[in-house]
Amino acid sequence: MVTTNRLSQQPGNSPASKTTMVEKSILVVEDEENLLETLRYRLSTEGYTVITAADGQQALEQARTHKPDLLLLDLMLPVMDGLEVCRILRKETAVPILILTAKDDEVDKVVGLELGADDYVTKPFSMRELLARVKALLRRAAAPSGDPDLPTDEVLSAGDLRVDLAAHRCWRGNTPMELKPREFELLAFLMRNRGRAFSRDQLLDRVWGYDTAIDIRTVDVHIRWLREKIEIEPSHPKHLATVRGVGYRFES
Repeated sequence: MVTTNRLSQQPGNSPASKTTMVEKSILVVEDEENLLETLRYRLSTEGYTVITAADGQQALEQARTHKPDLLLLDLMLPVMDGLEVCRILRKETAVPILILTAKDDEVDKVVGLELGADDYVTKPFSMRELLARVKALLRRAAAPSGDPDLPTDEVLSAGDLRVDLAAHRCWRGNTPMELKPREFELLAFLMRNRGRAFSRDQLLDRVWGYDTAIDIRTVDVHIRWLREKIEIEPSHPKHLATVRGVGYRFES
């Protein structure tokens, strides 16, 4: 099944009529027909243009043809699984990817994030939570450096660590480092607020942009990845300090 759909709206007859229509497109990749139709309908009523695909190969074709603003990607797919789709697309585009996983697929969640997915939601999920995450990802993608409050012409530095917000590049000494988009945003935010401790919930709100409860381990995973890249001794970090009972703090 491959479709592109946007529900026609009559004033006052749908949730979308209560708010400004959102001119964004979402590619939904799901092989369970009932869930695919539910997602297509609900996202359409929110004002999104919805493109659908029922297997991994169709997902690649649709993503390359339509260039959606966000990809909602199930991992268990026929023809080509979602992890492979994520791996291929992340080499071609920076489109936000929100993966759908089963409750016991903890390994797939981590692998998905490592392959470049921006976040995940676990089945069964509430539509309210899913919509909140979709809106947050689109909002973050629209901000030049991940945080609309950060000037984009600034270079942040601490010791031998330099972060260029405009170029979206990072160096340790003269060695450039490849950071995933969320890693970059998290590092930039903490460096801009060096010396100040933030809880995991605060970081989720400021960096991920969520106003709903999600798994705080997402922050821990990204901090671990950053330490492995920017710290000389990741097990004894000098910059990304853990503040017991609170969260994390950047130190110069």
